Formats: sequence, C-alpha cells, structure tokens
Amino acid sequence: MERYEHIQYKNKDIYLIKTAHVSKKSVEQVHEVIAEIEPDTICIELDKGRFESIKDTEGYKKMDIVQVIKKKRIAIVLVNLILSSYQKRMANKLEVNSGDEMRAAIEESEQRNCRLVLADRNIQTTFSRVWRMHSLWDKCKLVMGIIEACFDDEDISEEDLEKLKQSDMLSAALEEISGKFPKFAQGLIFERDAYLAQKIKTAPGKKIVAVIGAAHCNGIIQNMEKDIDLKELDTIPEKSLASKIAGWIVPALIVIMLASSFHLDSEVGLQGITNWFLWNGTLSALGTLLVGGHPLSILVAFVAAPFTSLNPLLAAGWFAGLTEAYVRKPKVEDLENLQDDMGSVKTMLKNRVIRILLIVVFANIGSTLGTYIGGLNIFKNLIDLFN
Repeated sequence: MERYEHIQYKNKDIYLIKTAHVSKKSVEQVHEVIAEIEPDTICIELDKGRFESIKDTEGYKKMDIVQVIKKKRIAIVLVNLILSSYQKRMANKLEVNSGDEMRAAIEESEQRNCRLVLADRNIQTTFSRVWRMHSLWDKCKLVMGIIEACFDDEDISEEDLEKLKQSDMLSAALEEISGKFPKFAQGLIFERDAYLAQKIKTAPGKKIVAVIGAAHCNGIIQNMEKDIDLKELDTIPEKSLASKIAGWIVPALIVIMLASSFHLDSEVGLQGITNWFLWNGTLSALGTLLVGGHPLSILVAFVAAPFTSLNPLLAAGWFAGLTEAYVRKPKVEDLENLQDDMGSVKTMLKNRVIRILLIVVFANIGSTLGTYIGGLNIFKNLIDLFN
C-alpha cells in the first residue's frame, strides 16, 4: 500500500498519511514521509482537547467528578473512557503508546519549525451531535454495542492492523457500521471526513502533510472539492419544541391520573402514590446497588427518584452520584488507573471514579423504568375505577 495519498487542490499539494492509531509502522511512516516532503504545514487528526491530552498524559488525574455530574457530561466521559481504554489495551499488546503517530507529527513540526494545524472537530461536539441524532432505544443499543466491542479481549496482531488500513476492508467496515447505526456513522465518521477535508485544504502553506486515520482517507478526498460549512458542523442541534414538551407530558399525565384517582376514590389514589414511590425508588436504588453504591447513595436514589421523575430537569442519578462522591471521595490512584480499570467489570467497580459514573447511569435507568411501570400501574387502577 502507498505510504500516502497525493492530492492537488488549487495551488496546494496535499499529502494524506494514512495511519492505524496504534501501529509501530505508522509512527515510522509519519517520520519518513514528513522528512521526504518537507511540508510548510502539518495537519493532525486531533482537536484541542485531545492534543492537550497527548501533551499532558496526566490529564485524567485533574478530572473533577462533581463538575462532570453537574455539567451533565456523564455519558460523554464514559464513552470517551471506554474508547480510550480499548485503544490503550490494543496499543499495549503491540508495545506502543496510543497516539504515537500524532506525537511523531507534533515532534516533526517542532523540530522543523513548521505550522501545526489541529484539524479535527471537538470530540465533545462530535459525541453530542451523535447522541442527539439517536432515539432512547438507539442510544441503549449504541452504548451496549460499544461496551461489547471494547470488552472483547481477542488478540490482534500488528499485521491485522496493517490489513485494516486497506481501503476495501475499511469500506466494508464502514458499510457494516452504517447498516447497524447509520446516524452513528454520520456523526462520527462522515461529518468528520468533511470537517477534516475543509481544515486541511484551508491550512496555510503550499505543501501540506495531514496525519489521519486510514478510515477517513476516502471521505476526505471525496469532500475536497466541496465547500464545507464548519460552523454548521460545530453546532449542537437544539432539542425540538416537540421533544422539550414531550419531556413534561409523562409527568403531567402521572399527576393528572393521580389527581383523578384521588377524586374518584381516595384509597385508590393513595395506593397509586404508594406504588409510584415504591417502583421509582426501589428500581433506582436497585440500579445503584448493582454497581456497588454506598448504602447512603442507595438511600438517596430511593428517596430522590419519585420526585425527580416528575421533573425532566432533574435526575435521581445526579443526587446518588454526588452522594457517592461525597462519602467515597476518589483517590489519586483511581484517577491514575481510569483507562486501565475500564478493562473489566471487576476493576470498574473497584475504581471510585468509574463507580460514581456508573451510579449516575444505573440510578437513572432504574428511575426511568420505575416511571413507566409505576405510571402503567396508576393508569390500570384508574381504568378499573370506571369498570
């Protein structure tokens, strides 16, 4: 396979170095091609956040778990941890460091005193756009698919990685992803192809080398002649008015049904409230218990869930997670071992930071299930009053 793709765009010569992100050969390839081309500018497939993470490998130690919960970034942080842990495990098997090809490009830009362009979209924007594109059911399937893939401990050789760089295999892989999760591929791959293409072709200088993952090469070439609106791709879509209203419909219906039950039969109304509290509280507490929550966190989940379920702006998991963070404050080693501890369920539950993240997720899942089961129970009792 050729070491790079050469594209002529207007008065620029653009060289796309196709890499596997955890391959020794990719690192050597970056040094060799840059030395041969002697570019004016080097573009890399990183955003500012990931660039800083590569420069500062201790970045995860600075995570403030309380702020992560308050800013509603639990899902993004968890997915990022799962993916980075998977990549790190692959890199360890091949005795390389994840992102070494990007470090090589950064090192070359510093040594040659040439411009360095961070060409990728902000990872949080990418995840947020992908998340907004999916329904609740699709989100569950997507997360489970990612977790299943990342916990697969099947050995992979560097030879296999090099094969993955072949365009025909990549096309087949992308087609498979597009078939299962078309919106996932749209946000994570195809939109970023367009974004990378626009950043690369507008980079300063006449000779430009771009270090990219092999999966993006064909997409970048296809987008080279298109005029891409980066502002549009950087925008996180607002929730539609219908979806905002929908978030209040279920709580409103629950309140109306409870009020109607009380009006028709106070005993049935009281039973409905009791069932509502028990279903919400018990399932949210059970979710917290399943991931090893502290007894106080379990209690907080039980108490909070029936109330937060009636307010779309609140979530039981936030209260349970903040309680867990207070009673079991994360230690330095928890932050140091974040990526390594994502490798198995046992180590995940031992890590205090990961356990807090999981408590937020599972307490919320339990509360959501409790809302629907409790709501159906109230509806059934109300219907029985009319029969």
